[in-house]
Amino acid sequence: MTTRISRDDLFAGAIFIGIGAFFCIESLNYDLGSPLRMGPGFLPLALGVLLSTLGLAVAIAGLRNPRDATGDPPSWRAIILILGAIGLFGFTIRGIGFVPGVFTVAFLSAFASRLTNWFGAAVIATGLTVLSTLVFIIGLRLQVPMIGPWLRF
Repeated sequence: MTTRISRDDLFAGAIFIGIGAFFCIESLNYDLGSPLRMGPGFLPLALGVLLSTLGLAVAIAGLRNPRDATGDPPSWRAIILILGAIGLFGFTIRGIGFVPGVFTVAFLSAFASRLTNWFGAAVIATGLTVLSTLVFIIGLRLQVPMIGPWLRF
């Protein structure tokens, strides 16, 4: 009897574990603090441990439940749209502001799926913009202008 494993799941699990371990190791260069008074290294450490744990779970699932690889080619449309939207956000966040930046990124990223239409992308972008504004600008008091100087008339 031969045992089949899912190479895709093992590879993805290894990537998650590697990235999580990198964040864990790098977070040790910062003050961790305590759970009540977290330092700048606490969140990267916690997320690194969580990502490594997720990677371990994915790798174990690849050993237990092998799946056949579909062999589908990568969606270049999705890769280009998502990476382009993230790059655009990074270059324009200070100029156009948080709200238009998040809306633009979400709107462009929604088109990574061929099933999304203009209305669906607008709904997704609006919802994500409202949620992000509530969390980051109002809740966490992120010091980024809501509307940037490029859009002031």
